[in-house]
Amino acid sequence: MNCGTVVQGHYCQNCGQENVVPKETFWHMVTHFFFDITHFDSNFFHTAHHLIFKPGFLSKEYMLGRRARYLHPVKMYVFSSAIFFLLFFSFFKEGGAISFNSDIAVNKNERADFIKKVEEKLAKDTGNIKLKSALALAKDTLKHITLNDLLKAEGENNGISFMTRRYKNMEEYDSIEKTLPLQKRDGWIMRRLVKKQIDINEKYHGDENEAAKHLGESILHRLPYMLFVSLPLFALILKIVYVRRRKQFYFADHGVFTIHLYVFTFIILLLVFGVGKLQEATGWDFIGFIIAILFFGLLFYLFKAMRKFYGQNWGKTFLKFILVSLLSLIMMLLLFVIFTFFSAVTL
Repeated sequence: MNCGTVVQGHYCQNCGQENVVPKETFWHMVTHFFFDITHFDSNFFHTAHHLIFKPGFLSKEYMLGRRARYLHPVKMYVFSSAIFFLLFFSFFKEGGAISFNSDIAVNKNERADFIKKVEEKLAKDTGNIKLKSALALAKDTLKHITLNDLLKAEGENNGISFMTRRYKNMEEYDSIEKTLPLQKRDGWIMRRLVKKQIDINEKYHGDENEAAKHLGESILHRLPYMLFVSLPLFALILKIVYVRRRKQFYFADHGVFTIHLYVFTFIILLLVFGVGKLQEATGWDFIGFIIAILFFGLLFYLFKAMRKFYGQNWGKTFLKFILVSLLSLIMMLLLFVIFTFFSAVTL
C-alpha cells in the first residue's frame, strides 16, 4: 500500500485503500470513468427530485448526517450554476443583452415633446445651429428616427457622465478646478471619477449608448461572482434572524440551506427565461401570468423550506420569512450597486 502497510485482505487496515494492482488496463479506466459519471448523474437527479418537491428536506437530511444518498451541496451548486450560466448567456447573447429606448423609433407624442423642448431652448438661444438642425429633423415626419438620432442632432448625446457636468479632457477639468478655492475643489475620489468619465468617453468617442451597452455586458458577466459573494451573506442573514437558535443551527447549516435555495432558484429562473422566450415567439399574453406564478412559487418555496428546516410554527416562520426576504432584497441591491460601480470604473 501507499502508506507502507503490508495488507493481507482486500482493503488496507490502516488507510482503507483498496488492494488492487497499480497498473490498470485502458478498459478498466473507461469503465471506471463511466461508473463515476452515471453515479454522479443518478445522485444528481435523485437529489434534484427531493430538492424540488420537498422544500427544506435535503438541508434537514444533511444537518442530521444522512448524506450518502445525496449529492454534496457544494458539488450540486457548482454543477447547477455552471449549467445555469451556460444557458443564461445563451438567452442573453453578447450585444443583445441590453436594449435601450434610445434605439427605438420615437412615437408621435415623444416627437411632439422633443419639438416643444427644443423650441423652448431656441427661444433663449436663437442662433444655435444644432438646435435648429434637431428641430428640422424632428419635424420631418417622413423620416424614421430614434431618440438617439434626436439627441445627436441636438448635441446632447456626447458621452456618459457620473456628474452633472461633462469635461472634454483632463486639461479642461484641471483649468476649471484651479479657478476654484481650495476648499471647493474636488477630492481624490471625485477626481478619479472625472478621469474615468473622460477615459470612457474617449474610448467610445462620446457615444453614451455604446458605452452603456458595454457596461451592461460587463455587469451581466459579473453576475456569477455577485451570486457567489451573496451566498455567505444570505447565510449570515439567516443566522441573524435565527440568532436565538445558534446552538442548534451553526453557520454551515444556514450555508447548506442557502445553497439548496440557490439551486432551486436557478431551476425557476431557467423556466422563466424559457417561458419568456416562448412568449416572444408566440405573443401569447397569458404566458406573463405563468411567469408571475413561477416567481410567487419561488417565494412560497422559501417559506416552506424555512418551515421544514427550522421547524417553527407558521406564524413565526411567516414573520421571519418577511424579514429574510426584505434583508436579502436590500443585500442584493447593495451588491448590485457595488458590482455596477466596479464594472463602470473598470470599463
